[in-house]
Amino acid sequence: MDMKVSPSRTGEGRIRPLPNLIFMSRWLQLPLYLGLILAQGVYVYHFWVELVDLIGAAMGNQAALEHVLTAVAVDGTARPTKLNETTIMLVVLGLIDVVMISNLLIMVIVGGYETFVSRMNLETHPDQPEWLSHVNASVLKVKLATAIIGISSIHLLKTFINANAYDAKTLIAQTVIHVVFLFSAMAIAASDRIMAGTNGTNKHSH
Repeated sequence: MDMKVSPSRTGEGRIRPLPNLIFMSRWLQLPLYLGLILAQGVYVYHFWVELVDLIGAAMGNQAALEHVLTAVAVDGTARPTKLNETTIMLVVLGLIDVVMISNLLIMVIVGGYETFVSRMNLETHPDQPEWLSHVNASVLKVKLATAIIGISSIHLLKTFINANAYDAKTLIAQTVIHVVFLFSAMAIAASDRIMAGTNGTNKHSH
């Protein structure tokens, strides 16, 4: 009767020093993800500053109103003396923009760390994100492209609502950039689907 010897006993499962060093170099990305967490904190602070200014302007605080109008780039020659629907909409869109960028940061931090650094072992955690269960480099790339399109859409909508504060070149440039983002995401999704189909065909052929 043949006895199977485990790789750990024979040394076959051990990584040689140089490959192990190269593999361990993935931990150099850890400070990058920690830096993105700090950037997330800056966005949280910015969100609350904008929200406090909006609430202050709604209660008649002129200083808060000036901050709000400056933040949404309302033309100085026609500044309203109180909040109106357009200004509120622009501020709310700005808050939504911050939230969407924050969501993008979470996808990069959690998905990138899980994919390129180390497993987080969140399978049994009740708050595990649904998308994280099947994330890989290709899926993360498509999700990031989709998130960037959403952020670009918010910026474009803010520009169109407050079109008087921008010249025609700016409006055209932002529209073209948004279209480029859209086609880029479609190309990424299409190439990812082609690659997935090719890999599936190769597996079946073997």
